Amino acid sequence: MPRRTPRTALVRLRTSRRFTRFLKTASICVLVGGLLSPLTQTAASAATATASNDYCGGRCSDILPPGENGNATLAQILLNQAFGTQPSHAEDQLGPYANLASGYKGLTDATINNFFNDSSFGVPSDQVASTENPAGRSDVTIVRDKKAGVPHITGSTRYGTEFGAGYAAAEDRLWLMDVFRHVGRGQLTSFAGGAAANQGLEQEFYRNAPYTEADLQAQIDNAVARNGARGQQALADADAYLAGINSYIDASDSGRYFPGEYDLTGHKDPITNAGTIDHFKITDLVALASVIGTLFGSGGGGEVNNAVSLLAAQQEYGVEEGTKVWESFRERNDPEAVLTVHDGSSFPYGGKPDTAQGEALPDAGSVTQEPLVYDRTGSAATAAAKSTSTAAAKSTLSSSHRGMSNALVVSGKYTASGHPIAVFGPQTGYFAPQLLMLQEIQGPGISARGASFAGLSMYVELGRGQDYSWSATTSGQDIIDTYAVELCQDDHHYLYHGTCTAMDEVEQKNSWSPTTADSTPAGSYTMKVWRTKYGPVEYRATVGGKKVAYTTLRSSYLHEADSIIGFQMLNDPDYVKGPQDFQSAAQHINFTFNWFYADSRHTAYYNSGDNPVRAAGVDAEFPVWAQPAYEWRNWDPDTNTADYTPASAHPNSIDQDYYVSWNNKQAKDYTTASWGDGSVHRGNLLDDRVKKLVAAGGVTRTQLVQAMADAALADLRAEDVLPKLLKVINSSAVSDPTAAAAVNKLQAWSTAGARRTETSAGSKTYADADAIRILDAWWPLLVKAEFEPGLGSDLYTDLTGNLSIDEAPSAGHGPTGSHAGSSFQYGWWSYVDKDIRAVLGENVQGGLAEKYCGGGDLGSCRNILISTLDQAAGMTAAQVYPGDSLCSAGDQWCADSIVQRTLGGIKHGNISWQNRPTFQQVVEYTSHR
Repeated sequence: MPRRTPRTALVRLRTSRRFTRFLKTASICVLVGGLLSPLTQTAASAATATASNDYCGGRCSDILPPGENGNATLAQILLNQAFGTQPSHAEDQLGPYANLASGYKGLTDATINNFFNDSSFGVPSDQVASTENPAGRSDVTIVRDKKAGVPHITGSTRYGTEFGAGYAAAEDRLWLMDVFRHVGRGQLTSFAGGAAANQGLEQEFYRNAPYTEADLQAQIDNAVARNGARGQQALADADAYLAGINSYIDASDSGRYFPGEYDLTGHKDPITNAGTIDHFKITDLVALASVIGTLFGSGGGGEVNNAVSLLAAQQEYGVEEGTKVWESFRERNDPEAVLTVHDGSSFPYGGKPDTAQGEALPDAGSVTQEPLVYDRTGSAATAAAKSTSTAAAKSTLSSSHRGMSNALVVSGKYTASGHPIAVFGPQTGYFAPQLLMLQEIQGPGISARGASFAGLSMYVELGRGQDYSWSATTSGQDIIDTYAVELCQDDHHYLYHGTCTAMDEVEQKNSWSPTTADSTPAGSYTMKVWRTKYGPVEYRATVGGKKVAYTTLRSSYLHEADSIIGFQMLNDPDYVKGPQDFQSAAQHINFTFNWFYADSRHTAYYNSGDNPVRAAGVDAEFPVWAQPAYEWRNWDPDTNTADYTPASAHPNSIDQDYYVSWNNKQAKDYTTASWGDGSVHRGNLLDDRVKKLVAAGGVTRTQLVQAMADAALADLRAEDVLPKLLKVINSSAVSDPTAAAAVNKLQAWSTAGARRTETSAGSKTYADADAIRILDAWWPLLVKAEFEPGLGSDLYTDLTGNLSIDEAPSAGHGPTGSHAGSSFQYGWWSYVDKDIRAVLGENVQGGLAEKYCGGGDLGSCRNILISTLDQAAGMTAAQVYPGDSLCSAGDQWCADSIVQRTLGGIKHGNISWQNRPTFQQVVEYTSHR
């Protein structure tokens, strides 16, 4: 029987009525015997010693919830849905991950691995759970450890090594890999069903990457051709990796231990085994890469939204003053922003030009979004389906809100051991199975352990080498521009260099029928994108009365495959021998990421991405005319290549005293595409804590983990903004009893540390619950009352489209909606902070152009704060936390809690809220090669 996690560790998700009905009719007993588990792997008898090429000295750790095993047979899925049982290693990293929230204060170096895995190379002989030679090959062995079931792949040939990596990936994530190769092609509903979530997901990504099969193949051909021997090696590695995946597909099909989702979605017959699981091909890897790159590594966009809010500001205040107001909210280069490179170095990029050239701002009221979905039938034609499309379009076309992940890195000069320490990792959301998977790969030219996106795990993408570790956070600098192409002849022809040119029509037709897994009634639609040389059409408008289409062009468009070379280098112990080599490898990654490095002697940082060199005078914030004078320098539309800023122009550093990143501003004068890089950012939660540790010196792994964990429970609004709000309110005695009581509760919470923590581990009740409820209710009320009267309702609404006012844990936000963990990245906390300080008469650098709270009058501002606080204090928990399919109305803890969002048939319980990386490393190397 599969191991079952005790119910005390997690809160179980409810089984849907649809699955309950199915369980009543399915013959579980008949299925269990043949489908419960794959063929048993051979227990290893030979001792496997910890690898001699490991220089971490037992001080490297990692964690990736919920568990390594992301595959489950049909019987295992049915047992999970009916009784909550878990397949082996499907959930065993979730408990330790969750427990850090209550256990970090008592942490010691000796107990770190109670909350993390030991990520040393190799597997001690007494910890070997199984060993196998996939497909009977003698040149590769996969050993899995007892604790987490992580595959440790060792090959004597390069081909065998990569074959093993593909085989292990399919063992752990086959269904997920299949889902995302279909997402990348815009074919998810035809593959997995027409559920609203599936419709929204495929629509969101198809807008960004409407590729044909020829486009996908061309990416591979071009990447190989441009990269010489490394390109050829990457192609050979990919071929071997695919062979491993397909070998597992064949073996699991004949052995009938493939993922049960294939049965539930109608691709396989659970009785006769009829049906097929399609082999993977090399273009599938590009489709997968396009999804990951779009979701986490493509900063920019939002130029049309920016133009709309600028025009609203100019309408409200006049052109000159309106522009000043808009720029003050945009905070392109706010002097109070927390920086990753904080030594004063300047890296100008994306700043405001002295005189803008080529701007193509829309006529007021003329902007419409380009339709994506046509020819709806059946369930695709319902109001709910159309609403899903609207939400997906809004998510895709808005300014990039995809940034997550954090990093804390301290130079050895300030640590107790004299060696650098790093605690870092990506926030990739919470899914079941997880998008990432753990692995160790050892073979000719490869030596690494860490996490890789499922289906792209021929190399470790975030992890450690023999004597160094690396990780990334999303950076978000602008590599996407919007062009206004003037229409000619009709709506599907445009002027390109003076010639009327036809747009390229690309479409994807999808249809679905009800299955056991998805009962959505039959339906179909066609997704259609019009492509130009300047990228896909996203909006229509008029500019000066001329009809235009607004297109988006990103530098990574048609180039998602290029980054494979950088990852290949990071896995190569003969390439990376120090911080400069690390930076060189990161320069080969065209996705927009912040990369961090630590070995036993050095730390380093590099910001990656193909930053296009824009024409002089072009303001990257707004649409420009699609004319030669405003194109990227030396841009070739056939290959979408151009001149890019040199590596030295990217924020970079070696051996700074410390680095922090939580998707904050990288460096002085380096403008990111997303709004909100101001005086209060969640990066401050890390910077304040690490700066204090560095000042004291003698930093340990325990202290750095504690700094991360403490910041992960902090309410940014309460820690950095609430004290100023209370200062205004307490400028005179509070006579209103309701407001006075609320002030006392908020002050007590602030004094206690402003954390969202349970009264005790597993209590599912917050300490300071009333104060948290009051602030959650108060924040949106006070922001609206503070700013809307001065801005006017139209401008206020448009600015909230550029930057949402709040991102509390209980809010529906981000790429995964509510229960997503990641919080406090996007919000108006900097605006409130600057405005309140200005009203108080305090020094403000880079302040807003106007004073808004009470029109700048302290007494009037105080009245606004008290009246909205009084209103918030009167709201019940049920009003503040209205409930959803998981939580009852008024359940504050549950509203905040994290859910492993199901991408397959296995469900997991929700865990207490933490704002931290999904995959995380703790590293301190003791020696170097």
